[in-house]
Amino acid sequence: MEFMARLNAGERMTDLCVEYGVSRKTGHKLQRRYAELGVRGLEDQSRAPKHIPHKTPAEVVELLVAERKKYPNWGPKKLKDVLEQRLGRELPAASTIGGILFRRGLTERRKTRLRHRPRPTGLTVAEAPNDVWCVDYKGQFRLGDQSYCYPLTITDQFSRYLLGCDGMAAIDEDEARDSFELIFREHGLPSVMRSDNGTPFASTGLAGLSKLSVYWMRLGITPERIRPAHPQENGRHERMHRTLKRETTRPPRKNLLQQQETFDAFRDQFNNERPHEALDMKRPAEVYSSSPRPYPDVLPEPDYSTHDDAIRVTPRGSIYLYRRRQIYLGAALAGQPVGIREQEDGRWLVSFMQIDLGHVELNDTFTPIPQTGTNV
Repeated sequence: MEFMARLNAGERMTDLCVEYGVSRKTGHKLQRRYAELGVRGLEDQSRAPKHIPHKTPAEVVELLVAERKKYPNWGPKKLKDVLEQRLGRELPAASTIGGILFRRGLTERRKTRLRHRPRPTGLTVAEAPNDVWCVDYKGQFRLGDQSYCYPLTITDQFSRYLLGCDGMAAIDEDEARDSFELIFREHGLPSVMRSDNGTPFASTGLAGLSKLSVYWMRLGITPERIRPAHPQENGRHERMHRTLKRETTRPPRKNLLQQQETFDAFRDQFNNERPHEALDMKRPAEVYSSSPRPYPDVLPEPDYSTHDDAIRVTPRGSIYLYRRRQIYLGAALAGQPVGIREQEDGRWLVSFMQIDLGHVELNDTFTPIPQTGTNV
């Protein structure tokens, strides 16, 4: 005020600026503010820009917020991709969108996770659709009517395409086979079927075979198992399970029918709407194509042309080798043809498809051959 009073009284700007220790530019700025705003113009002014050229427009912010509420489990990259395709124009960077959602209380800061370098597993690497299908039961959960639901899920490992998600009242081998038959008829046959070592995909019996894995082999599908207690070896499928659980079981539906309707809606969205970062933000349906190997009307008979003979396993899981006493192989092979071949030492080698199961010894006992590797 003193500066302005003396300036208005006729003293020179240059002399006053030297005396008060300010530049002439600052002196003229104060003079201009005082002329426009009076005493209020001499107060400290905000240094924030009056206009932010790159600020996200309010209507875009509200659109992002609405989309996040519609898909509460989708991250900024997915929301950006979906909205850009819908609007036909570019939106702010995913990091900017993440900041907007965080400020609105719609996301939380993620903790940094340590990433471990993957190690070779010996499992088949999928290089195209239908090279490897992954199957598992997602953990059971209780429905509103207090019954349990056991979702059987099947994905194509290459494209992440969710081929099936069937809610079942129990883990049942026959029901699982029925589900597979429907999917095989719709999408054809894969080359490899990857699973864990649990029922009904495997067993503790001969070569770990189950009736379901025997059925796959008769179709020319190679069963492949991850190591026990290593779910990360089926990591893509397990990641899908996390999303499935979050979006379809919280809360669970009243009964199995309603839960299946939720699974069907999730499968459609997962395949056709949800972009995947691992697929360069494509949808699984854009990457997947059905197998050129159709489901046969009749199961092909195994080829035992290199064996001495083929014997059909009895309904109780045994074979009789040239009127010798009963040799038990296991219930998984009941009704299946197996090949036998005499060895130079007099023992008989017993095989099913490409698997050598074991030897019938000279004393008519059966010695299994230990199975190694991930493929059955």
